[in-house]
Amino acid sequence: MRVTLSGEALRVAGVVEEETDATVRDCLVQDERVVVLVGAGEMARAIGAGGEHVRRVERRLGTDVKLVEDARRPEAFVANTLAPAAVYNVTISEGEETVAYAEVDREDRGVAIGADGQNIDTARTLAKRHHDIDDIELA
Repeated sequence: MRVTLSGEALRVAGVVEEETDATVRDCLVQDERVVVLVGAGEMARAIGAGGEHVRRVERRLGTDVKLVEDARRPEAFVANTLAPAAVYNVTISEGEETVAYAEVDREDRGVAIGADGQNIDTARTLAKRHHDIDDIELA
């Protein structure tokens, strides 16, 4: 699936790639943070030793940065979008709509949802853009 980035998202992606040497697969510029999808297997590179790379990116951009690791399988992708919440299992149901049901630890439901639903909304946006998943529901 082809993802088109806005000019601002392209600028942010360039900064992230320059500072971390990780491949940026997608970028969402939100009001109070930036969400960056990095290539599968590149999360450690993007974070850097002790978080130095991501902190450097945050300083340059002047905003919080959330990193999400890409995954080939849609179930793994959905689990990654909900991190750092503990996701035990993801089941994809295809019918009129494609829905991912994510089993999240009871104590981590708030983390998965985020303030004002920000985290789950971001997960839904990324899942739609990369795996044509219409909704994510927490089980």
